[in-house]
Amino acid sequence: MKLLITRRFELAAGVVALDLRHPDGAELPGWAPGAHVDLHLREGLTRQYSLCGDPADRTTWRIAVRLRPRGRGGSRHVHDLLSANDQVEVSGPRNHFALRPAPRYLFIAGGIGITPILPMLAAAADAAWELHYAGRGAATMPFRQDLLRYGDQVTFYPDGGLDLDALAGAHAPDTLVYCCGPESLLLAAEARWPGPNLHVERFTPRDDRKVRTGFDIELTRTGRTLSVPDDRSILEVLEDNGVDVLSSCREGTCGTCETTVLAGRVDHRDSLLTPAERDAHDTMFVCVSRAAGDRLVLDL
Repeated sequence: MKLLITRRFELAAGVVALDLRHPDGAELPGWAPGAHVDLHLREGLTRQYSLCGDPADRTTWRIAVRLRPRGRGGSRHVHDLLSANDQVEVSGPRNHFALRPAPRYLFIAGGIGITPILPMLAAAADAAWELHYAGRGAATMPFRQDLLRYGDQVTFYPDGGLDLDALAGAHAPDTLVYCCGPESLLLAAEARWPGPNLHVERFTPRDDRKVRTGFDIELTRTGRTLSVPDDRSILEVLEDNGVDVLSSCREGTCGTCETTVLAGRVDHRDSLLTPAERDAHDTMFVCVSRAAGDRLVLDL
């Protein structure tokens, strides 16, 4: 859908916020903390941004975008080409980072990774929680002033010094950990909380250097069997053969192309599924994930 940028403003050094509304004033779809939307910026350029406003406000979606001068082009497009009163194509919301019920939460954010976590804090008001928020200087940390109202529940690390080892040893086993930020922070968190209590949000693809081999896919709705060579993705093969599958990022980060797996084991290469979800082998993202054997049966 086309949404109107009603406000564009600077949140921190190198970070702009966009407020998005329906041009006709219609209500926007509901969302919960952790949700993101896709901005379709131009042909072949779609990026995912977390919603960081108030879920109760059905008139406005707010996103925040940090400029990455050496990034993949999405943030440069937003910063250089989008202004108030422009319209932009938006799809979603989707949520692969939902806040699950728990008595205690540990939130860890690095830089722009604060955006999906910010609305979680109000949603977790009845639980015990703390936020540890790191950045590269106070001026670069969006929402810093807003977070001051939470007092000592929030610890800022404007010049580094976030000690994940200390945090890992200081919390009860039933604490859920939510972490978003640069890949180095996510990998460090995954090393310290290897179990199901850790939830992370990625907006860049994992570094995938695993060997790619060919395999077959059986499509149960049509009875067709297609071969996926080592140099093509399942999504590309489906498209080549006229099978319509919704897709967006093509990097395993947005969740649009999720497909039910009826048989076979999956070589998961996405940035979305939890370890338990991967072990179930009942769903996959066909833009990046592959077969762990010689055949997969898909609900297509």
